[in-house]
Amino acid sequence: MASLQQCISETSVTSDLLIANVVKIHSSICKLESLRPSKQVNSLFTQLVKLCTLPSSIDIRVLPQDVQRMRESLIGLCGHAEGLLELEFSTFLTKLPSPLDNLNLFPYYDNYVKLSSLECTILSQNGVVEPKRVAFVGSGPMPLTSIIMATHHLKSTCFDNYDIDELANNMACKLVATDTELARRMRFKTCDIMDVREELGGFDCIFLAALVGMSKEEKVAILEHIRKYMKSGGILLVRSANGARGFLYPVVEVEDLDGFEVLSIFHPTDDVINSIVLVRKPIL
Repeated sequence: MASLQQCISETSVTSDLLIANVVKIHSSICKLESLRPSKQVNSLFTQLVKLCTLPSSIDIRVLPQDVQRMRESLIGLCGHAEGLLELEFSTFLTKLPSPLDNLNLFPYYDNYVKLSSLECTILSQNGVVEPKRVAFVGSGPMPLTSIIMATHHLKSTCFDNYDIDELANNMACKLVATDTELARRMRFKTCDIMDVREELGGFDCIFLAALVGMSKEEKVAILEHIRKYMKSGGILLVRSANGARGFLYPVVEVEDLDGFEVLSIFHPTDDVINSIVLVRKPIL
């Protein structure tokens, strides 16, 4: 088997070589005692991200069942590790005199800056400019998208951030509270989005984070729930993954978006991980 280093040095990677190396990394991650940030944890996930952002023609939908099960396990491990990384950095930042001036210390900050800029461009191209109210579902302990958009793009928009984890929301709230103007436009709500109903009708645009709904069944159920209660003509931006990036995040297919009008689908080819799927609830 080719080494991971050899694989990463290539300009593109075959599906078999990609799968072999992903399986190898998954095995190593499973042997870790903890997924909390450490030299070993960071190294393994950095290798995984580099591998999965190489050009490849892999089709996630036709993977053998054993590889599909491994992929589902890996997505869960990635999500858990990402949450622990965000929690550690959020805790660290809140101890600094000016937390929001030091967001760039977070390892993937530049990725969020690029993704947020792309998303705002796509929203603008589809007629969504300075929405009054935006919901972000799955905001986590470091609500970077909401912070970056509120600070640099949507400067008068109010953001309601939903997360099922109370600790994550408490840390996010503490982080944002250090900026009075930003805190005025940000709310954090601890709940399962499946329990939120009429409230969803008050948003011009709703963002669905990639890790909200880890399985296909969960994702589809959440999409159907949001569509049912969001307002007619409202916009939903869904973060997905394409190709090998599907080993890192759940993939949302067009057929999962039943009842929506698909406006735009964008698959990045650089170091941005998430695909952007923009849909609208039809006006009845």
